[in-house]
Amino acid sequence: MTVIIVLRETATESELSQVLNLADRIGSGVRRHSPHLLSLTGDLATVDQAVAHLPQVRHVAGVPGQYPCASAQARIGLPSSVRLGDATVGPGGFTVIAGPCSVESRDQLLEVAHAVRDCGAHALRGGAFKPRSSPYAFQGLGRRGLALLAEARRATGLPVVSEALDVRDLDAMLPAVDMLQVGARNMQNYALLRELGRLRVPVLLKRGLAATIDETLMAAEYILDGGNPDVVLCERGIRTFETGYRFTLDIAAVPVFKERSHLPVIIDPSHAAGETSRVLPLALAAAACGADGIIVETHCDPAAALCDGKQALPTHRLPELVDGVLQVARAAGRLTADRRAGEDRELVLAGAPAGPVAAARVVRR
Repeated sequence: MTVIIVLRETATESELSQVLNLADRIGSGVRRHSPHLLSLTGDLATVDQAVAHLPQVRHVAGVPGQYPCASAQARIGLPSSVRLGDATVGPGGFTVIAGPCSVESRDQLLEVAHAVRDCGAHALRGGAFKPRSSPYAFQGLGRRGLALLAEARRATGLPVVSEALDVRDLDAMLPAVDMLQVGARNMQNYALLRELGRLRVPVLLKRGLAATIDETLMAAEYILDGGNPDVVLCERGIRTFETGYRFTLDIAAVPVFKERSHLPVIIDPSHAAGETSRVLPLALAAAACGADGIIVETHCDPAAALCDGKQALPTHRLPELVDGVLQVARAAGRLTADRRAGEDRELVLAGAPAGPVAAARVVRR
């Protein structure tokens, strides 16, 4: 069984060495994942008896899967949060990330980016590199797309989320991108995951088309074990026998992820829907089931989109989407709102943790 030992933040190196020596005697495969987290293979009762009484030890627990860093026990049941620009993805709020499937042109991206900002969303998504089933389909603008994303960030102030396909592109992406996305088809690209673990850039990890919850968490473990603590999970629909829609959105995965892991969880309603008309209902379901946010595809002219236009929400419907998900999230107890007398607006926390408000966005009605 995998057993984790959580040390107190005040633990010194000599106190850590004491715990390491004891753990090495009573178990095997002892690993130090961070300054305050150790794991080993052994008997929980034996490990607990050997080290739990030490003043530098805060918590000893068994982990059901092979993901000690991602496990809920690693933070003693407390959910973590990830900064994304002025927003925080995690408990206490609902984060909306929106933008085109792919960057197609300067005019297209800037028009969409301003619509995303004006509706009160928290971040801009946009693909510079696109994984496509056919080698002949539009693959994105590549590094020229990154330059356009950087321009859109300067113009709107929105942080940028974009998909990384190849470790060779990461150096070029870092100046233009605030959160690197790992798409469903790359969830088990372990070379890419290991490299992302060495970076200190937030990562959005999408669940694979046929991946189990434990497999998704083990993919996240590659990033966390590399030393990058900022991982957000994304449920985007899995492939099942049903053909009535593009993918089956596994809403039940959200509470299960949250039971097994401390990582924030968001939902992608666009890929599961496959049709614009279904995006809003699935987004509302995401807000109701306890997700920490959504990432949605939107386009100023979906009919002319070079990629996934069929499921892209027209930008003129973004205010309806944002208002709807925030109302549901508030009803589910996820948001704090402050109505100011005489003003038709409200401040919506962008996933700020409990305590003083770190950042807020104004959503005009």
